[in-house]
Amino acid sequence: MAEFSEAGVRWAMAELLSEDANVHLGHPFGDMPGAALYDRAYAPLFEAMPDLERRDLIILSGDDGTGAQWVGCMGHYMGTFVAPFLDIPPTGHLAHIRFHEFFHFDGDKVVDMQAIWDLPELMMQAGAWPMSPSLGREFCVPGPMTQDGLSDHDTTTSQASHDLVIDMLTHLSRHPSEGGPEIMQAERFWHPRMNWYGPAGIGTARGIAGFRTWHQIPFLNALPDRKNDTSSTASSHFFAEGNYVAVTGWPNMQMTVTGDGWLGIAPAGQKITMRSLDFWRVEGPRIRENWVLVDLLHVYAQLGVDVFARLREANQSRVPGRVPFPVGAAE
Repeated sequence: MAEFSEAGVRWAMAELLSEDANVHLGHPFGDMPGAALYDRAYAPLFEAMPDLERRDLIILSGDDGTGAQWVGCMGHYMGTFVAPFLDIPPTGHLAHIRFHEFFHFDGDKVVDMQAIWDLPELMMQAGAWPMSPSLGREFCVPGPMTQDGLSDHDTTTSQASHDLVIDMLTHLSRHPSEGGPEIMQAERFWHPRMNWYGPAGIGTARGIAGFRTWHQIPFLNALPDRKNDTSSTASSHFFAEGNYVAVTGWPNMQMTVTGDGWLGIAPAGQKITMRSLDFWRVEGPRIRENWVLVDLLHVYAQLGVDVFARLREANQSRVPGRVPFPVGAAE
């Protein structure tokens, strides 16, 4: 996909992806068999960005503790945005969509795929995000500051990295039901200059104070009973490679919206689940970087909010159709 072409990508998918693979792609795409993935998701994206390219920034592989082999990828789809995509109006400029994609292998075939594309990020670039503004900073999220996301990783450190992240999540889940913020022991687990790269709609936060201010406090105020799944392999798959740890789950969190202040959502007492696909980079004894994608569009959908309907309503005055200048993959 680095040099995207229909013939090339269809051939690669046929070679790698089982036709009856369970593909779970974020809202609004939903679940589909492997044989349907190109036509339902990639064909309309390639139509919208005819010079489409894929840029991977992190690739990890590992065993999730049950013998299942997973590969996790983080990066961006990029291209000139010249035609509507899911009714998001085109800009005529270079655009980017962050992806977190996880692949479960059985032998040499992918039998399960769990992936989120950060579609709100594209809406924001088009000036068409129809929901509440982010508290964090929105920008094109970078790869690891060590620039080793695609390197061979020293697997002798994998278990220590894995255990650190699990320990951090265990302490994180103790607040607020068991005590105040001090019970999370944030300074023990997080580097003072950590970056938390959240999904569009939440944004990026810098440092422990930034993370608490721009994400954690509103999140916990609204969802105080949230539960992270750190043990059940039925929904969460953790694996580590060197200084990196990854998790995928479909879903891997559950909570009740009982308070105000998160995403502008009214506290209606409604139970929801959350899909969170994450990567962490450990530096020394603490976590330095954390890439997080949450399927926020699915969260809104569970609450009865059709983000795409609101997007269409808010952009009725914009001229529909393609941007009228030639862009394409052909030279």
